[in-house]
Amino acid sequence: MSVAASAAWADDSSNVTISGFGTAALTRTNTSDAEFARPNQAAGVTTDAKTGVDSNFGIQVTAKATDWLSFTGQGLVRKNVTDNFGAELTWAFAKAKVNDQLSVRVGRMGLPVYMISDYRNVGYANTMLRPPVEMYTQVILESIDGIDGTYQTSVGETNVTAQLAYGVTESESPGYKAKFKKLSSFNIALENGPFTVRLGRVDTNVSVDNSVNLNTLVSGLNKYGYTSAANAIAVQDTKASFTSLGLGVDWKNVVVQAEYGKRKSGSLSVADTTSWYTMFGYRVGSFLPYVVHASAKQDSARTVAGTPTAGPLLAYTAGANALASASPIQTSNSIGVRWDFHKSAALKVQFDRMSPDNGNGVFINAKPGFKGPVNVLAAAVDFVF
Repeated sequence: MSVAASAAWADDSSNVTISGFGTAALTRTNTSDAEFARPNQAAGVTTDAKTGVDSNFGIQVTAKATDWLSFTGQGLVRKNVTDNFGAELTWAFAKAKVNDQLSVRVGRMGLPVYMISDYRNVGYANTMLRPPVEMYTQVILESIDGIDGTYQTSVGETNVTAQLAYGVTESESPGYKAKFKKLSSFNIALENGPFTVRLGRVDTNVSVDNSVNLNTLVSGLNKYGYTSAANAIAVQDTKASFTSLGLGVDWKNVVVQAEYGKRKSGSLSVADTTSWYTMFGYRVGSFLPYVVHASAKQDSARTVAGTPTAGPLLAYTAGANALASASPIQTSNSIGVRWDFHKSAALKVQFDRMSPDNGNGVFINAKPGFKGPVNVLAAAVDFVF
């Protein structure tokens, strides 16, 4: 692969370009009572440092067929869903350049949920070692199978980029698979000098069919006449949305990045949430120290009304309430530093102090009695080629 890439890059007339990115990281915490993991990972890390949480490797290939038509594919290796490294086809699309302002893509593309959605897995392109988990656990979708259009123009000194997408996707998580239909996304970004403002909206209908826990609770509550409670936690063609606002500043030596998001759905199993973070950094030569504050809270009820209040059916109540209260409530404070020691590689060290509230927060596989705060320490080398 590297030989082919070198040949493509060495020949300016080549119609094929190959690039790659990766992160080699070690992550650990100060507790053995729960595991810290990125969204959608089946297992995480405790007091023993491991590579699987923050490490990945990706390859991207673009073939230019004509002046207006190209094809792009991207593969990513990481730990996701299972506790083993696996390969995913994250992008596979054809792109048609209609004119200098408008382009259309068809296939599997990145879904613009967040400010850094297109490069959220490319550590080198980000200041922080990882996107704040309080924000980035709210919508774990990364791609869409369908069509999108991007329109770019200028208004005075402001560059405007608008993107509209429509399609379907699936998300496999430990224990279940979610299917998203009628998935639409709108994203607009305004850039003026060192300032970037972005507004995004995603709407979809989501269904979960193969969750043993959810199916057992819904069928049992329906069976014993608690229909309203069953409907409250069911996830069948349920409408859901996520609205986010982002700000980026890269002015002289000052770097600022912030996002605010609200998730809403028609099921208590997919809780309504509010999340946000702010990052401040300051460049000193090739070093960029930074601080981050992040928060996630639940807006919808964490208990289900109309469930059994006594007797042998209380287990259904406990199960329904567990689903309604599964969304992480957490704040965190982080400090880190990025060192660009090479033109295509950077070393990062980040310390997070995470404080779960009323539950396990973003931590998984927690033991009874687990509570925070928890310290998370990670070191990573990000690279591109």
